[in-house]
This record gives sequence, structure tokens and C-alpha cells, in this order.
Amino acid sequence: MTETPDLHLRLSRHLPASPEEVFDAYTDPEQQKIWFSILDEQPGIVEIETDLRVGGTQTAVWGPSRDQLFRETQTFLEIDRPHRLVTEAVGSSPDGATMTTHVEVTFAPDGDGTLVTVVQTGFPAAEMRDFFAHEVWVGALDRIEAFLRH
Repeated sequence: MTETPDLHLRLSRHLPASPEEVFDAYTDPEQQKIWFSILDEQPGIVEIETDLRVGGTQTAVWGPSRDQLFRETQTFLEIDRPHRLVTEAVGSSPDGATMTTHVEVTFAPDGDGTLVTVVQTGFPAAEMRDFFAHEVWVGALDRIEAFLRH
């Protein structure tokens, strides 16, 4: 058996708000509870608890029903509001599969808004990396953008 090389993704997106507003939307549990489901056709379950300090954690639990919940616990490794956030993320899906990745998010002034750049490493396979690049992060940033526009 050979080891999978470190797979990573990098993506950037312009969001229509200041770095402070985008950072807070990304990290504040009350704002997250809104944007997590802002584009859903039917309401689901969203529970988020955050201890925003180095060494603290954020736990998010979400899904369409109690028997189909996703869970992610992020441990904050670096917090430089409103410029940078670094976490170790441990996620699990309703089928019990788990994955641990390293996530760096930067928030840079960009004209009339903020350029958010995500670098995530530690994926177990290219397919999982691609799913996060094309579905998970795009969906999250779409939701944050919709939240910021309202």
C-alpha cells in the first residue's frame, strides 16, 4: 500500500463586504446559523457552538433531519481578526466516515469588498478534495455572499 500524497485545494472569492464583516459572518455562530441554511428550500437542523480563541473550538452540526447529520469540529490554531484564521477541522458524515484537514482562510481588502482565500490540506483522495473545491466551499461562499447581501 502506498501513502497518498498531501492533497490540497486553494480557491479565492470576492465577497461584497469589509474584511471585518466577512470574518465575523464566517466565525460568529449566530450569523452562521442564518447563512448555513439561507439557500435551502426546506429548513433543516443547524446547531453551532463557538469558543473563538486559540485552542478553542467550533462545533457545527447540520443536516436535513436528526438521523442525517453532518458534524465538524474545528480547533482554532491561529486567529488574526480580520485577516486570517487557521484551524484543524475534523468532520464526520451521517454514514460515520471521518476526515481531518488543515484549513487556512485569509480575508484581504479587495476594492469594494473582501477577497477570501481558502487553502485546505490533508485530503485522503483527489475525489474528496475536488468535492470540497467544487461543492462544499462554493456552497459555503454562496451562502455567506447571500447573507452579506441581505
